[in-house]
Amino acid sequence: MTVTIVGAQLGDEGKGGIVDLFGEPADVVVRYQGGDNAGHTVVHEGAEYKLSLVPSGVVRDKTGVLGNGCVVNPRTLFDELEMLRDRELDPDVRVARRAHVIFPYHRVLDGIEEEAKSDSDQEVGTTGRGIGPTYEDKAARRGVRIGDLTNREVLRERLEYVIPQKQAVAEEIFGVSIDEEAFDTDALVEEFSEYGKRFEREGMLVEAGEYLRGRLDDGANVVFEGAQGTMIDIDHGNFPYVTSSNPTAGGAATGSGLGPGVIGDGEVIGIIKAYLSRVGSGPMPTELAGVEGDTPGYDGDAGEREEELAELIREKGGEYGTVTGRPRRVGWLDMPVLRHATRASGFTGLAINHIDTLAGIDELKVGHSYTLDGEKRTAVPATTERWAGCEPNYRTFDGWGEVDWETVSEDGYDALPTNAQTYLDYVSDELETPIYAVGVGPGRDESIVLKHPFE
Repeated sequence: MTVTIVGAQLGDEGKGGIVDLFGEPADVVVRYQGGDNAGHTVVHEGAEYKLSLVPSGVVRDKTGVLGNGCVVNPRTLFDELEMLRDRELDPDVRVARRAHVIFPYHRVLDGIEEEAKSDSDQEVGTTGRGIGPTYEDKAARRGVRIGDLTNREVLRERLEYVIPQKQAVAEEIFGVSIDEEAFDTDALVEEFSEYGKRFEREGMLVEAGEYLRGRLDDGANVVFEGAQGTMIDIDHGNFPYVTSSNPTAGGAATGSGLGPGVIGDGEVIGIIKAYLSRVGSGPMPTELAGVEGDTPGYDGDAGEREEELAELIREKGGEYGTVTGRPRRVGWLDMPVLRHATRASGFTGLAINHIDTLAGIDELKVGHSYTLDGEKRTAVPATTERWAGCEPNYRTFDGWGEVDWETVSEDGYDALPTNAQTYLDYVSDELETPIYAVGVGPGRDESIVLKHPFE
């Protein structure tokens, strides 16, 4: 059986924690897109693990697979594996031969392009990890795949073709002096050939689709773990403020080598934060206050009450990027975003996190719909410019106070404050999708499970 975990908003919804929550019966956890720009935080036996590339299930002795839809920085991968081993874990990670390699020059070019955009609203807010430039090379058919690292001659041939192009882009188009080490063909052939040998020596390389089909045929349970969220999907998000891959459920098929029917026959769980957050620029109609340098047009003056609410949510919710440490922009829950995500991925269930974060706020708002050009809309417009022009139409909900969340998680859904249940029921009813889990704290045991997708 398969379960696919998809972020329903702008990323940072708590996907890693839900993989951890539902992953006990799983045998394999698969990352199907993205790279080391995907921050996942997992709490296991009181210890916190911050991962950016390794599938989060490995902290519970599951086999982790980086699928062909991923872009992989071997430096990051082996650093994370060593960190886990230093903490007395024994991670079992496989990497698709068809996954593409992030090289140092990709990271350099990523930073150069973001810097060039920084004086305009075109800045995407990337993590600078080289993700976008690597996917560019993949689409342009000039990339290097993980399997190429095991053949020194092929690796050299590929790098000798692409590096002069990358150097010309940096020097002639952007007019910057390059970090010569990042563009040194001989040095990169040496370093990355060694990674290829290590992949082979440690038995990490797989034909992902074939490997996963075999595991499923043997009766294995497989979790597909999406990175980022629906609204930064390159096709379904608010372009150009998007990632370079498909975090939506369709990406689980193309990024793993399994057919869409395999994904569709399983469960697809939409992960929702009880409010909205994002890192970087781009529209956010229900935003509270703002973050200077990220929120378009924000001048630091949003009104005392909005500033207080934004700061309260940010601090209680730990709204700082796992990878970058940057403060996240926060806002009220946005239902048009969630309707869009539900349609795009076909959610069979929902997991709603951070109900505890909203405790203590007297009145909550939810963006139920938008007004655009004088007309009411219940869905997100296709273009970023039109989304930026949307004014939210709010519904208000009575808040709830602080309670003993540990006791609530033990006693179940009916132990939640009545107003919190009203809030959650509204979301489920609007999306016509049942709630499978409610997160009331960061730990695996601080969740209420209404239905387990593997049971």
